[in-house]
Amino acid sequence: MTEITITKAAAKQVIHSVEESNAVGLPLRIAIKTHQNGSFHYQMGFDDQLDEGDEQVQAQGVLLVLDKESAIKANHMTLDFVEIEGNMEFIFINPNDPNYRPPAQSSLD
Repeated sequence: MTEITITKAAAKQVIHSVEESNAVGLPLRIAIKTHQNGSFHYQMGFDDQLDEGDEQVQAQGVLLVLDKESAIKANHMTLDFVEIEGNMEFIFINPNDPNYRPPAQSSLD
């Protein structure tokens, strides 16, 4: 089973996005694709369809759905929502990503 941590800030933003997008009851799908250089590319969106082999992960009141390949790549990943250069953005802290560098300071709470 895939373990994913969602920070309080990320969960709050996802829940806000659910309400704003009128996506109540829909899980957030995370897809992870591998680029030619080996780095990971992340995509997110609300999805009303479950496919065979999808894995569901519940954390901080948020339901995530991942395909089998993405679930393997996302194991032990953290989803956070932080300010970067004046903009609020989701970030993926993923030790499975070949380009992962541990954060100097963590905003995990």
